[in-house]
Amino acid sequence: MMDKVLSDIMEGFGNVAGLFAYDPKAPMLFSSGLFWILFIVFLPVYAFLKGSRWKMVLFVVCFSLYFYYKSSGLFFLMLIGTSLVDWTLSHLIYKAHPRWLRLALMWLSVGISLSILGYFKYANFFLWNWNQMVEGNFQPLDVILPVGISFYTFQSISYVVDVYKKRISPTSSWLDYLFFLSFFPALVAGPIVRADYFLPQIRENRRASYNDIWGGLWLVITGVVKKALIADYIAQYNDLIFNDPSLYTGVQTLMGVLGYTMQIYCDFSGYSDMAIGIALIMGFRLGLNFDSPYQSRNLTEFWRRWHISLSSWLRDYVYIPLGGNRHGTLRTYINNFLTMLIGGLWHGAAWKFVFWGAMHGIGLAVHKACKPVLVKIPDNFITVFISWAFTFIYVSLLWVFFRANDFSESILIIHNIFVDFHWNQIPQFWEARPAWCIMMLTLIAFHFTPRSWADGVQTLFVRMNWVIKLIVFMIAVQLVIEFMSEEVAPFIYFQF
Repeated sequence: MMDKVLSDIMEGFGNVAGLFAYDPKAPMLFSSGLFWILFIVFLPVYAFLKGSRWKMVLFVVCFSLYFYYKSSGLFFLMLIGTSLVDWTLSHLIYKAHPRWLRLALMWLSVGISLSILGYFKYANFFLWNWNQMVEGNFQPLDVILPVGISFYTFQSISYVVDVYKKRISPTSSWLDYLFFLSFFPALVAGPIVRADYFLPQIRENRRASYNDIWGGLWLVITGVVKKALIADYIAQYNDLIFNDPSLYTGVQTLMGVLGYTMQIYCDFSGYSDMAIGIALIMGFRLGLNFDSPYQSRNLTEFWRRWHISLSSWLRDYVYIPLGGNRHGTLRTYINNFLTMLIGGLWHGAAWKFVFWGAMHGIGLAVHKACKPVLVKIPDNFITVFISWAFTFIYVSLLWVFFRANDFSESILIIHNIFVDFHWNQIPQFWEARPAWCIMMLTLIAFHFTPRSWADGVQTLFVRMNWVIKLIVFMIAVQLVIEFMSEEVAPFIYFQF
């Protein structure tokens, strides 16, 4: 009898220990229950240690590394190694006197970071293309892509480059730099945080205000709704279309494309809202990452509103170093094109991403070339609508190449829309999927409201009685439970 009890106790301990160990089939997500249980335990300890900066930093670093372990397993050791190398080289760069030595050390650091990223993300892509050229027998390498490696690599590069250009001084403490690089709200899918913006916040060690805490909670709620309610629900239909586009009509395909256009926005902006909200509750600001991008009237505006942290990073660390707009019109267009080409390749090791980036680069160049003519057109409702519609259609069609399994299926999807489209099938689609249609229409309506309205709702939530806040929270949770799929879907940008 006693042996049975001991066996049950040991099994129970084993199950609990397994819950806290890395499971490659169930990486930790912001939308998972385990994360929120850990975060609820984390917060009071964090608040208690906030009075001592070094204790707070050490605690957050440990939690961030554990969070990354739960997301990517032993790759958290590579993150620690990257931080050690970059921190050491940043000090050598800052102290070196000959410019050539400083430049060589900077490129050494950047080269190490890009080599690690290149191996994990692009090795199989380049090997496959090489074998296609030489007609070899390609066997893919057994490489697992660490979650978020693109994001923290870009943060690492920007830090080293800023130290080289003396925009910032290297952190005196390696722990401070590891805090910056591993900060768990932004670690696995951004936003890409700049050192000159974030490091002063670590040194300041500011406590979160009342508005920060409740405003952060509101962002978390909206992020969970966007991701776990809207994106995951509409994805169920979108996946049917993209998994086998040959089975569907033009109307059904168009709805799938529009669905994915809104899905990727809700998925990624939902993650950003949660990341920004969690950081705000802790007293840190990460900055705006999405600003109603589908309201844009041209591609230039779109990239000022979409994934702002990435587009600004590409501008400052790729476009401007290439020459920006300082060497004539043609060179400006080429720099735009190359920047977006790199942006496309950053998103994934496949030619469809290269094409996606290239078409955005061409679109940006065409818009800049047409500016002298466009500024002469009267700014009225008709021209505004046409500009918006053209931009939205262009962006949505390019999302097809981003999502489809390969280039040929992308062409098939677009072909279905333009060749097999019949207006009389729209009422039938509504009858077949009313909940999906209502959710899409509601989402579009909210997306096109002025930003001041959203800020006003957030302010109203902050001022509400705590009972009403609790009711709002419970309603959001209930909606997520009602519409959620059987499995928690990973964030789309985890793969990048």
